[in-house]
Amino acid sequence: MQLTPPPTGGAPVTATYWASHAWLGTHVEPGVVLDVAGGRIAAVRTGVHAPPPGATALRGLTLPGLANTHSHAFHRALRSTTQAGAGTFWTWRELMYRVAALLTPDTYYDLARATYAEMALAGITSVGEFHYLHHGPGGTPYDHPNAMGEALIAAADEAGIRITLLDTAYLAAGFGEKPNRHQLRFSDTTAEAWAERASLLKGGGHALIGAAVHSVRAVPAGQLATVAAWAREREAPLHVHLSEQTAENDACAAAHGCTPTRLLADHGVLGPRTTAVHSTHLTAEDIDLLGSSGTGTCMCPTTERDLADGIGPAAALQRAGSPLSLGSDSHAVIDLFEEARAMELDERLRTRARGHWTAAALLRAASADGHAALGRPDAGRLEPGAAADLTTIALDSVRTAGPVPRMAAQVAVFAASAADVRHTVVAGRHIVRDGEHTRIPDVPQALASAVAAVYG
Repeated sequence: MQLTPPPTGGAPVTATYWASHAWLGTHVEPGVVLDVAGGRIAAVRTGVHAPPPGATALRGLTLPGLANTHSHAFHRALRSTTQAGAGTFWTWRELMYRVAALLTPDTYYDLARATYAEMALAGITSVGEFHYLHHGPGGTPYDHPNAMGEALIAAADEAGIRITLLDTAYLAAGFGEKPNRHQLRFSDTTAEAWAERASLLKGGGHALIGAAVHSVRAVPAGQLATVAAWAREREAPLHVHLSEQTAENDACAAAHGCTPTRLLADHGVLGPRTTAVHSTHLTAEDIDLLGSSGTGTCMCPTTERDLADGIGPAAALQRAGSPLSLGSDSHAVIDLFEEARAMELDERLRTRARGHWTAAALLRAASADGHAALGRPDAGRLEPGAAADLTTIALDSVRTAGPVPRMAAQVAVFAASAADVRHTVVAGRHIVRDGEHTRIPDVPQALASAVAAVYG
């Protein structure tokens, strides 16, 4: 499988976009021109109430491109199939293992390509792929040891979005337990072997390479520092599933006499380049450890409610100093507007009070703070020097019509859906135009064919 030129490569992009309305981080501004040069925003001009000659019109509300901070692309094949009965996270996991066992580099490429195209249609311009499906059935390495990871990098490129491949260390079934038969595909046996394989991955252009600790269950405590050091030496993002289930907390207490957060802190995993995913079941001390270290938090509300995980203390984490980002995780749905809305509404349910975040704060979690968590601090803002990654939602759909334009940020968060995305621009290139993907003409059919091939 050959990698095609990345969306940020090739001839420098020079373009002019005119937004009928644009969110500039604090307010909605009518008539905004965005001049693009070399894949970056060169200038932002306001008060331009008609498209200048040669400009591409973006009618609706233009936002910075969205960042999907946490994705497992192969989970897209599980959508709705896991809704046929009752159960828990652990019964859902058994179904997930069955799908993981079926994938090959080719079928994973096709599935990820279609999934990432769905993300582009939802206004997502960058994805953090938490990747642990490394080897062949039974754990046999592929002749090319990163065949699966490189399939994901190629898929994102073909779909026109950026990817931070968070190559994941997954070494154990639990504390003191060897990988089970399902997990042999995930394991490199030791953190040193994981680091050796991960070091062969190449980024550049649309792709960055980061690291992940699957969880404290899956990486023995004595090997956590190896993964953390690998990321630190490369100044790469480091992500970790944290306290998604109370069973993880109980097992960690039994094995180490502390919480998972404390274990990560004691082995050098926490810090400003680290993002903890879920962080659902935390103590007050855990919240303080995450906040005081500058560790980010990625909330995935649609997955957390789908799997009956619980509601994480997002507001308390942010008050403690932990930047918030959002992810679609298992892809029960792919809709960052829904994730942003759900974070606020979940907190309302828990506290019986409204207004924990402004619309602007929720949009930042879905854009700038998410891109920063993925190692792209230059994205997520409509300002000179930022990456020219944009998304435009309609303000005249049945969901968004009615409110005055100055309330468009509130409309985006509290009423819009991924179905309202009309344009997506990555590095100045138009990837979604008028609601259609410019590279993959029939994304629904691509998804249907890719999922059928996995099960077939």
